[in-house]
Amino acid sequence: MPSRISLTQFFIDEQRADRIPTDLRLLLETVARATAAIATTVSKGALADALGEAGTENVQGEAQKKLDVIANEILLGANVCDGNLAAMASEELETIYPIPTGYPRGNYLLLFDPLDGSSNIDVNVTIGTIFSVLRSPRAKDEELTEADFLQPGRGQVAAGYVTYGPSTQLVLTVGNGVHGFTLDREMGGFIQTHPFMTIPAETREYAINASNARYWEAPVQRYIAELQQGKDGSRGSDFNMRWIASMVADVHRVLTRGGIFMYPLDEKCRAKGGKLRLMYEANPMAMLVEQAGGAATTGRERILDIVPERLHQRVPVILGSSDEVERVTSYHLEPSS
Repeated sequence: MPSRISLTQFFIDEQRADRIPTDLRLLLETVARATAAIATTVSKGALADALGEAGTENVQGEAQKKLDVIANEILLGANVCDGNLAAMASEELETIYPIPTGYPRGNYLLLFDPLDGSSNIDVNVTIGTIFSVLRSPRAKDEELTEADFLQPGRGQVAAGYVTYGPSTQLVLTVGNGVHGFTLDREMGGFIQTHPFMTIPAETREYAINASNARYWEAPVQRYIAELQQGKDGSRGSDFNMRWIASMVADVHRVLTRGGIFMYPLDEKCRAKGGKLRLMYEANPMAMLVEQAGGAATTGRERILDIVPERLHQRVPVILGSSDEVERVTSYHLEPSS
């Protein structure tokens, strides 16, 4: 078996090949160290008094878990003084977080969902962190506004997520495929274990919150009905439904063995534009999925082409194996839909 390389060595190799600049490498290494610290807290659970409600709400009006707050503080604290960022934005904060005066500023913007899948924290199910990196459109001495973050997802220079499960895994892309790393706690760092992850074009698995079935639009109703008919229906094959309710866990399964993940527009979330956040969840996951050979749409348009209007904008998400995503998207684009 060939020797495995560390995350740092992977970045150095990418830098030598002119696929990643030094400051982006240093930024991503800082994010990785922060998620390793989050993983330690997650693994301790009740021993670290990290379970349960925080007694506060985030800007979305959602009750925060203690780990939501802890993970957010770890990511902010780790990245504030390294000199690679101009500002940050978090799902847990109302507005952007510029690097304070007196600290060196860099050329990038970091966006993150510090702890995805919060509803699963107290039942010890896989949760995670999602992040996205954009270039700052301003000079280092200029003040930034929310508008500077409102860039289409195709402008991301890096994206990734970390799963806190039986093992802690970091999956990322810098535009040269998708690579997976596993945290070696004894070594104290991430080791590459899944180079060039690829999503099969076809699949026999799907992930969707079936409890919302009565609220789905007609194209989704049609698509899911086809899958449920199995080998006796028009698809001529059986499909298995999988649903963890942590986006990182569901998408990680898609990246490792294929499938389609859906949180479509429905009558429950129509007024908000969708369920998942464009900047912190949909864009980074869409970049990863496309880099792995899959597809990602809202059902009506490519996610990475959306021009954001708001920092906390929500969108429908359909991503995964390209053949399935194209099928369900085609149903949305038919005149009757």
